[in-house]
Amino acid sequence: MSTKRILVTEKAVRIIDQLKAEYGELLFHQSGGCCEGSYPHCFELGGFLIGSHDVCLGEIEGCKFYMAGDQFEYWKHTQLTLDAIEGRAAGFSLESTLDVGFIIHSRLFTAEELKNLEPLSVDPE
Repeated sequence: MSTKRILVTEKAVRIIDQLKAEYGELLFHQSGGCCEGSYPHCFELGGFLIGSHDVCLGEIEGCKFYMAGDQFEYWKHTQLTLDAIEGRAAGFSLESTLDVGFIIHSRLFTAEELKNLEPLSVDPE
């Protein structure tokens, strides 16, 4: 079985489900920019332009999760888990309307997991 690059907590699933009910299909993007760039951002599908160098790490709850390509170079050895916290995190992200924020937890892959990683998608869809 392939090792997933992106996971999601139950708390984050509940928020994603709430946002999908209100906004429809969603996507996530993690960049390494300044200001709010260090938070994972949630957008309506089509509400954020995926760059040609962005990498799709996988899907969570039917939502693609992208990361800036240059940022991925720093994070490629880690498994990310999308979680949620109380209080606003990123004002540009949809969950900010609910007074919650998404946050990323990470851990290094084991040597065995690195051999079995799910493939990446570098073509924006």
